Amino acid sequence: MNSITVKDGTEIYYKDWGSGQPIVFHHGWPLSADDWDTQMLFFLSKGYRVIAHDRRGHGRSSQTADGHDMDTYAADVAELTKALDLKDAIHVGHSTGGGEVIRYVARHGKGRVAKAVLISAITPLMVKTAGNPEGVPREVFDNIRVNTATRRSEYFKEFTIPFFGYNREGSKESQGVRDNWWRQGMMGAIKAHYDCIKVFSETDFNEDLKAVDLPVLVMHGEDDQIVPFELTARKAVKLLKNGKLISYPGFPHGMPVTEAETINKDLLAFIQS
Repeated sequence: MNSITVKDGTEIYYKDWGSGQPIVFHHGWPLSADDWDTQMLFFLSKGYRVIAHDRRGHGRSSQTADGHDMDTYAADVAELTKALDLKDAIHVGHSTGGGEVIRYVARHGKGRVAKAVLISAITPLMVKTAGNPEGVPREVFDNIRVNTATRRSEYFKEFTIPFFGYNREGSKESQGVRDNWWRQGMMGAIKAHYDCIKVFSETDFNEDLKAVDLPVLVMHGEDDQIVPFELTARKAVKLLKNGKLISYPGFPHGMPVTEAETINKDLLAFIQS
């Protein structure tokens, strides 16, 4: 099994396929590298080297009790990219992974990163605060915490419905997609999942977005029920020095899975531009 051991002894699992320009995929909460199956296969077939890791506490990485904060997530990625000697890389992040991408690029990516992509990302800030009055009320995240702590398995099954927009009229529900999301979630540690709720809701990425001057593509579904489009993508692209926004009417939070053909085509166009 491919893994590296980072400074605090945590083992970070990763997949590394192919050769050519590297594309590094960063998954969302509470998933794993497996959430990028469709993208990994597609870009491998296009001649790229594709890499995806399991964030600490998630998937096949160590179920450590500590280090579940965005600075540590980004530092883990920095150690992985150094170990694999990745240069001229494109970093693609979904949801919490989008936050991980922009924090990594801003703090560790100099000389190693060509472009970045934020898909359905939590940037710049999710929770409602005095400085972010349009944000999601803290009670919403407290509810996620309670359900994760007390009934994680059942809650994860329920969470897939809004995640993939299966509660919308005309949507075609896939039990296989729901089961695969649940499978990935239950591979990870409850402590990591619980702590990560604070990470994805309260981490402020405003300064990270402002600091990045390389090309960044922001992709977001306008019907995202998990990470609201107007709160995140619309604001994030305005903070970037070299940002481009593609929004998708009707697309859900989990659009890299449910709308993979469209997402992959637009990703490829941006990477090749």
